[in-house]
Amino acid sequence: MSRRKTERLLNLVICLLATRRPLSAEQIRHAVPGYDRDGDEAFQRMFERDKNELREIGVPIEVHRDPWEEEPGYRIAPEAYELPEITLEPDEAAVLGLAARVWQRASLAEAASGALLKLRAGGVATDEPALGGGGALELRVDTRDPAFPAFWEAVRDRRAVRFGYRVAAGESVLTRTVEPWGVVSRRGKWYLAGHDRDRDAPRVFRLSRVVGQVTPLGRPGAVVVPEGVDLRAMVSPWDESPSEPPVRRTATLRVRKGTCQGVRQIAAAVREGDGEWDEADLTFIDPARFAVWMASLGPDAQVLGPPDARDAVIATLKGAYESNGTEAGR
Repeated sequence: MSRRKTERLLNLVICLLATRRPLSAEQIRHAVPGYDRDGDEAFQRMFERDKNELREIGVPIEVHRDPWEEEPGYRIAPEAYELPEITLEPDEAAVLGLAARVWQRASLAEAASGALLKLRAGGVATDEPALGGGGALELRVDTRDPAFPAFWEAVRDRRAVRFGYRVAAGESVLTRTVEPWGVVSRRGKWYLAGHDRDRDAPRVFRLSRVVGQVTPLGRPGAVVVPEGVDLRAMVSPWDESPSEPPVRRTATLRVRKGTCQGVRQIAAAVREGDGEWDEADLTFIDPARFAVWMASLGPDAQVLGPPDARDAVIATLKGAYESNGTEAGR
């Protein structure tokens, strides 16, 4: 959902909650920012969509029809909208607070922090200082791997996935079809554990080696997780295997002159390039993590090779573009 639409819906809820008498659509149009610039037909369509969306998420918009008025009026009764009193045991409140802190840097950060804010507004103490303040140990989930959200949703929905996977210490990419059982973190790395349909056996996949988009397959609920499966036991020997030491490779970049000072400082070599560009050699291990960094440099850096690193940057940029486009269109 775009920020503009979110603000408009929030303003509409505030307006209908604050009024003591029902407001007509025309009154709402002039009172709520976001409506006043639209034509009559556009406003009516937008207003109807907004009412339907709010009702779908449980906001009780009432319609009042006065025989002396031509148009119906709208309002939200505070007693129907307000949540009942929320009571949590100290340990339950602590878990919620801890969850919000753990997901601080993950894709669920907005939902977690929003839930925590609502609890505080309702007078529920989440005991946040005891969960990491004052120099205590602070837990965080680092999910920079682009594939994490798709795998997490697949595990949640019990749905199979298909994705490209780069083999260890190589550049070849294989297509894998997996019934996901869980996503596990071990020693700073994330893994997908599940049933590999291509090999008809349980397998573990490192998220940093996933290339391109993750495609969901089949209907939700189709994947059955075996009873008693130990995901951490599956990941542990795979992660500790001495046969797969980290492999450092070299990427060749084009960097715009006068920019990317951080890249220039740690590059193995920087050469004069054509026109406004220089060339730099930079070592990396995981293409996915490398791609996130390169994408953050915007138009000032271009990855020339190797092919899997370049493809990872393209996939990261496409994913960011599609995500922003989806949000703007909602």
